[in-house]
Amino acid sequence: MNPEAIILISPIGEIPDWINKAVAETVEAIFGFRTRAVPLLADLNFAYDEKRDQYFSTAILGALEKKLPLDFIKVLAVTREDLFIPILTHVYGEAQLGGRAAVVSISRLMDYPGAGDLKKSRERIVKEAAHELGHAFDLRHCEDPRCIMHYCRKLEDVDHKSDQFCRYCKVLLSDAVKALGL
Repeated sequence: MNPEAIILISPIGEIPDWINKAVAETVEAIFGFRTRAVPLLADLNFAYDEKRDQYFSTAILGALEKKLPLDFIKVLAVTREDLFIPILTHVYGEAQLGGRAAVVSISRLMDYPGAGDLKKSRERIVKEAAHELGHAFDLRHCEDPRCIMHYCRKLEDVDHKSDQFCRYCKVLLSDAVKALGL
């Protein structure tokens, strides 16, 4: 684990402690960086779209990037709010490809009707959190349906994929980390 590089886990609003802890443990285990939990945004009212009754995730990424202290390499925000981008009805999260900010919503992974039990919700949340952070490390969607970077259209897709990178994505992640000089 790189002692100098820290990824910020940033809860937005009331996120249960067990979720913040599960996300931090997953990030540390999969990416090999220490984490620290610090809220950067008090609320997401600035990103609310009244017509959709959802929050524009790209606006959230911009706000996170502006507030992220330079001593952190990335930020992964966790919110309860339902997220969207204009071309999709919803997203589980979004990240700046190769950038510093990522966000994941627990809304449809946990709170949404049919989400299932708490264990399954935890698995979904940590998979999608790692997926979005993978994008921040410049990883694209993977064709391997078991890889954590596989694009998921529905909860069943999230449930089907593993909580690990495929061999190919591991190499790309390693290259991205080296490119950062870490």
